[in-house]
Amino acid sequence: MSTTTLESATGLPVGTWRLDPTHSTVGFAVKHMIVATFRARFEQFDAILTVDQDKAQLVGTVQAGSLIVKDENFQAHLGSPEFFDLEGYPEIRFASTDIRRTGDELVVDGDLTIKDQTYRVDGRGIVSGPAVTLGDVTKLGIALETVIDRTQFGLSWNAPLPKGGFAVANEVTITVELELALSGA
Repeated sequence: MSTTTLESATGLPVGTWRLDPTHSTVGFAVKHMIVATFRARFEQFDAILTVDQDKAQLVGTVQAGSLIVKDENFQAHLGSPEFFDLEGYPEIRFASTDIRRTGDELVVDGDLTIKDQTYRVDGRGIVSGPAVTLGDVTKLGIALETVIDRTQFGLSWNAPLPKGGFAVANEVTITVELELALSGA
């Protein structure tokens, strides 16, 4: 039996799985002006999933300065100390503490660090594969979503609206879609 078909106690295939950045995305969505959802994505990130017979760990980093938005002025504001503070905190980091499959659902618990503030998050999603793709590469797909309170991480800027409410919601949905290739296969 090859390492691509062995499953660990976590229900994931055994091996070291490295990010295919071309076919992966990391982004977030937040309610804006009460009426719309603002979405943004990061262009530079990395992830590695290591699975052995007993456990699995997913570790990822995001270069906060690689944030892509449609407005240069807004992009500069997001890089300021009121939001990501790119000069002081250029990297966002995640390290799982537990990974498990519950039926078709993948649950990944771990520590998310933004601006040196670390909190436990619970990502939920799905696993696709493994599958042998073009070029005879074995790939695994992971899609996860979690909701955080941005103010816990020091992303606390806001402005009151004239008739009540605020410009930006505190709840932010983070979405990660990873295509991972089996190393050493």
